Amino acid sequence: MKKLLIGAALGALLLPASMASAQVADEHGHACVDESCTVFELFQVPAEGATVLGYQGTDAPKYGTWGFDLAGRDTSVSPGDSFMRYANGSAMDQMQIPSDRTSYGSFALLRELSDNRVKAMIEGLVARTDLTPGSDEQKIADAYRSYMDEGRIEALDAQPLQPYLAAIRAANTHDLAAVYMGETQGRIGGSIFGTGITTDQKAPTRYVVSTGQSGLGLPNRDYYLEQRWAEKKALYQAYVARMLEMIGWDNPAASAEAVVAFETRIAEAHWTPIQNRNRDETYNEYTIAQLAAEAPGFPWQAYYTAVGVGEVPRLIVRQDTAMPLIAAIYAETPMETIQAWQAFHTTDDAAPRLSRRFADAQWEFRSRDLNGQPMQRPRDKRGISFAEGMLGEAVGRQYVAEYFPAESKAKMEQLVANLRLALGARIRNYSWMSAETRAAAQEKLDKFTVKIGYPNTWRDYASLEVRPDDLFGNAERAGLFQWNYRLSRLNEPVDKTEWGMTPQTVNAYYNSTNNEIVFPAAILQPPFFDPDADPAVNYGGIGGVIGHEIGHGFDDQGSKSDGDGVLRSWWTPEDRANFDALTTRLGAQYDQFEPIPGFHVQGGLTMGENIGDAAGVAVGLEAYHLSLNGQPSPVLDGITGDQRFFYGWAQVWQSKMRDDALRNQIATDPHSPAEFRVIGPVRNVDAWYEAFDVQPGSKYYLSPEERVRIW
Repeated sequence: MKKLLIGAALGALLLPASMASAQVADEHGHACVDESCTVFELFQVPAEGATVLGYQGTDAPKYGTWGFDLAGRDTSVSPGDSFMRYANGSAMDQMQIPSDRTSYGSFALLRELSDNRVKAMIEGLVARTDLTPGSDEQKIADAYRSYMDEGRIEALDAQPLQPYLAAIRAANTHDLAAVYMGETQGRIGGSIFGTGITTDQKAPTRYVVSTGQSGLGLPNRDYYLEQRWAEKKALYQAYVARMLEMIGWDNPAASAEAVVAFETRIAEAHWTPIQNRNRDETYNEYTIAQLAAEAPGFPWQAYYTAVGVGEVPRLIVRQDTAMPLIAAIYAETPMETIQAWQAFHTTDDAAPRLSRRFADAQWEFRSRDLNGQPMQRPRDKRGISFAEGMLGEAVGRQYVAEYFPAESKAKMEQLVANLRLALGARIRNYSWMSAETRAAAQEKLDKFTVKIGYPNTWRDYASLEVRPDDLFGNAERAGLFQWNYRLSRLNEPVDKTEWGMTPQTVNAYYNSTNNEIVFPAAILQPPFFDPDADPAVNYGGIGGVIGHEIGHGFDDQGSKSDGDGVLRSWWTPEDRANFDALTTRLGAQYDQFEPIPGFHVQGGLTMGENIGDAAGVAVGLEAYHLSLNGQPSPVLDGITGDQRFFYGWAQVWQSKMRDDALRNQIATDPHSPAEFRVIGPVRNVDAWYEAFDVQPGSKYYLSPEERVRIW
């Protein structure tokens, strides 16, 4: 089922920072333009009927002679009509989305590079006979072995599910079903409410229990309530019926109809994705007794006791007005429907660790039907992802040792320092902001923590049991290991050294409660960052990423926390009103973008990421200019420094996406589609118009007074 996202505002370059494994817009890179650098094959031209493959190497790609692929442009297109195509068109024309992906591009290429490296590492461990029993290396190898033991997995078929299904059948009252939801926390299944342990946004030195809406199997409420998703909803009902039939559930078709009707009622109670972004509205303090009084119909105390947090003095409820509605729906729903709902979600959750018929059924609906993916990922790739998901930092420690040079960290630290200087200079000159708010903004910027590459302290997996012949059990134990780790910290001070991403992750993020920006090792490669590339391209690539993450600290939600990560207002009312007026104008620009007929970008949903992109481009360019120390920028192959900067930004967003995946992204994802991550910010920067001589009449031209300058 769709997992609950709870906790502090966490802005990521690609994903919102529960981060996990959502598939969103992945991007593409292009090869060198001459023989002066190594050419890496980005995809193989397939024989007829063969699968299109993605990036196959373990060496980082190179782009041109100074960091940008000039041959990848399409200069027949006006920069002002489509800067994405002008900078990337020829590369995108040559690009093919691999059959086992819903999109492809620069991010996907580096993700595959990271996967290929991890695969080589894990296969090397599997081949060794000298690993110490119980060591992290042995556990990584055994996790992979368990996923690849297809003979045993097929022989077991649905057998691992039977204890869960028996418990669901025995939970034949509303109270018992709620207790079951709590008891399976961290394992397999689902709940109509999602509960987690998060950092307290108003007291970020401590942890707190958070609870919010959940219970849906489709991506969000819109899929149940809007006519344009009716076909997907019908496919979902057929999928629910198929899964129930496969586990021998009584009356699967009728049960599936009841389950979807139940979820539709829950969807009607859910807050919208835009409402869920508002940090002021999603921070509501309750006691368990208060929640039980305001949302009767659900046995809250029994549920929280089963979860393991029944004695907490306070908790945070996110969608407070939805809770009474969902609790009432639960109380009114027949037990047969609730049991069928739980059986389906348990099976759906477990499917990738069951026999092929379950795994294939889930892939067919969730990847093919929802997102248009033609083929399933090969099992060895899925096995690598499974092992990495279980022991991510143990894998990351080896990844860093083999693939992250110390010089990359040092150069990144200098880039970050320059970006901070650039934003500080801009803050001091903002005419729309008072001196009082400028001082508070500068204080917050000064208090930013920067994490680059990898954590200083690695996770301890000593208590996690991993067996080479027990895939289902490994997944159970890993889930409980993670949940118990979170639960054990409830009365402890917040661990400020913890990372929300592994070093081998191609992404970056800002964490508001820690006021920190984090850049894993795997993103610090071309086209984002190349120590040998022209500085302008690096400032447009990784510099834009750094500026993006810093910008999250000052976006419409991140700006609600101060330099110590406390959720509070540090703005004067007048300055906040000025800021909101600017963001409203920016949102209106994005509302006009229509990537696919009938589907407009949601400026309100993507606001935080759009502000981050705007900051990334504006502050990254300023930092590049500062790095020149008053000297003129060199001209390379007839390309000016500012042009190279904007090319660097555009190059990291090269991408293609299947139509169904694009529709899904527009409906659910807080990130704008890649094309508009390119043009959206640059059309608001004066220097872009000057660099490419963009004139009135161009499709994306904005007059100077229409350009939105926030950070």
